[in-house]
Amino acid sequence: MKPVILAGGTGSRLWPKSRAALPKQFLSLTSDKTMIQETVSRLNGLSHDAPIIICNEAHRFLVAEQMRQIDIEDSDIILEPVGRNTAPAIALAALNATENGEDPVLLVLAADHLIKDSKTFQAKIKDAEKLALEGKLVTFGIVPTEAHTGYGYIKSGDSVNLGFKVRQFVEKPDLPTAKQYVNSGEYFWNSGMFMFKASTYLTELKKYNPEILAICKKATSETQRDLDFIRIQEDIFKTCPDDSIDYAVMEKTESAVMVTLDAGWSDVGSWSSLWETGEKDESGNVVVGDTLLENTKNSYVNSEHRFVSVIGLENVVVVETKDAVMVANKNDSQHIKNVVNHLKSNKRPEFEFHREVFRPWGSYDSIDNGGRFKVKRITVKPGEKLSVQMHHHRAEHWVVVSGTANVTVDDNVNLLTENQSVYIPIGAVHSLENPGKIPLELIEVQSGAYLDEDDIVRFSDRYGRSPK
Repeated sequence: MKPVILAGGTGSRLWPKSRAALPKQFLSLTSDKTMIQETVSRLNGLSHDAPIIICNEAHRFLVAEQMRQIDIEDSDIILEPVGRNTAPAIALAALNATENGEDPVLLVLAADHLIKDSKTFQAKIKDAEKLALEGKLVTFGIVPTEAHTGYGYIKSGDSVNLGFKVRQFVEKPDLPTAKQYVNSGEYFWNSGMFMFKASTYLTELKKYNPEILAICKKATSETQRDLDFIRIQEDIFKTCPDDSIDYAVMEKTESAVMVTLDAGWSDVGSWSSLWETGEKDESGNVVVGDTLLENTKNSYVNSEHRFVSVIGLENVVVVETKDAVMVANKNDSQHIKNVVNHLKSNKRPEFEFHREVFRPWGSYDSIDNGGRFKVKRITVKPGEKLSVQMHHHRAEHWVVVSGTANVTVDDNVNLLTENQSVYIPIGAVHSLENPGKIPLELIEVQSGAYLDEDDIVRFSDRYGRSPK
């Protein structure tokens, strides 16, 4: 068995925590681990190969670092140059899994789902694997706990071995229809999780959507290995149809079967779903962080950076980050997408980045800024190095707070320790490295007429970000 982790989502309904540069699958929302770490870790104890992870190009270092943190260092990380939905993504994984003549059973999982009962989930995986080995395309149907209008549904047919034939996939219903579905006992939530032999999926995809398979084969005919990553041919993959596995294969194949799953599943699609699945106090509140609630009921309050107090409210969501606060009626939390779209159209940085931005070498936190200055706190991990670079429009002043910095400015190399500083003039070629065993922290003060992040000319970079 080979897990395939789909990690390409944006999670916009969980703004302000989830953002384009750090979407929900890379956040710790339900435990100390991030969502993608939980997804991989809940397979511990099952016999399986290293996972294939499909992710956005921009998130490649997040995936690699978060896998390293849970001791997964031999996964194949396939970079999608553009998003083309689940059918092509799974085709890339299946082609990768069969390139050496092997034909594993693929367990396809979203990176951002919650499953509370891992033991039951693993038992159902074993059932699904038996069906997959028989040539079936297995989907997991969630036993509904309510008439939910936010999920698609699967209508079950006749029983077959350890599951049921799939009679029909249906779109997200209105509330009266959802109630009918749940009351009938024949409908299950569509989890978006699947299991099948790699060859079975490729055969069915060729039968029902040959264009997707042909383009994916062409895009992977010449791949490039870059550190932990597999790059496919962007110009070819861009021409691939945007289609889900449901539409492209599962709704058409005669080999679709369903295994039912009742294991505390949620797609964590909104703040209200985190309230539904969270541990509530005697007033029905779910709280995270430094909070104080008075006369408040059935609410979700998440504080990341500051003390948050909520008084006299009911059925609300309050989420605080370093640079944004979001307050919503819990029933309207699905509408957060409208706020995100506004931020995107107005090119506001809160759409894409948090105040603290993570890079493969560490992170930087934008502490303050004005018309011609910006102040950052920079953290460089032990042994890591920023690119050799220069700026056309800004000078920089670095002050070491802790650790040791190896700083190169043009031809001068200096080793700086606590309370020492260095000035980098406009146009100077410079680099920063942490040669020590502890994190390097420094304060950077930028000054100049233009301070945006695109004023960087990279000459060399160990993370593959400089021009070829």
